[in-house]
Amino acid sequence: MIENKMSLIHTYMQREISAMQLIASHVDESQYESLIDKIMKLKGRLVFMGVGKTGHIGVKLAATFASLGTPSIFVHATEAMHGDLGMITSKDLVIIISNSGETKETLAPIPSLNLIGAETVALTGNESSQLAKACKNVLTIPVKNEADDLGLAPTNSSTAALMVGDAIACTVSKLKGFTASDFAIFHPGGALGQKLLKEGSLK
Repeated sequence: MIENKMSLIHTYMQREISAMQLIASHVDESQYESLIDKIMKLKGRLVFMGVGKTGHIGVKLAATFASLGTPSIFVHATEAMHGDLGMITSKDLVIIISNSGETKETLAPIPSLNLIGAETVALTGNESSQLAKACKNVLTIPVKNEADDLGLAPTNSSTAALMVGDAIACTVSKLKGFTASDFAIFHPGGALGQKLLKEGSLK
């Protein structure tokens, strides 16, 4: 007999919540502080890189950092191998997202990134992975299991990368003293931008 639909919904939600709580209780302060300091001192752009579901998370994080005052872009790891590495400079900080840290497409650009001179950060759930070993810096996000019953679909791991990235983006924004006026400059269109403009945030 198929379980009640809403019971399943709550089960999977709770699995993701529990995974996020585990991450929040296992924060390596030195890793987080080091990455935040690097972003605060960054002379170039913050670049996110990944493939698959982590690639989608990277797109969102680049957009979030950019909207909060840190120039950021996303470069797909596969496209990077076919010319998009030209978007990256020696002044940039490249955050490469991979839960396993063993995805071939994600690992492939690293030698070229080293030749370019960009600093690399592995955002991974596996501190012993090839990605962690290949990058100059590591931020470990401990994810024991995915939320689906098969334990295969990127769910907890992708949500974890999003949560950690958002938290760092908000922290950097706060430390930079990013204001509503700054936010309004980057959001002149849409309902939010119009609301800020009407309230006089942009002066």
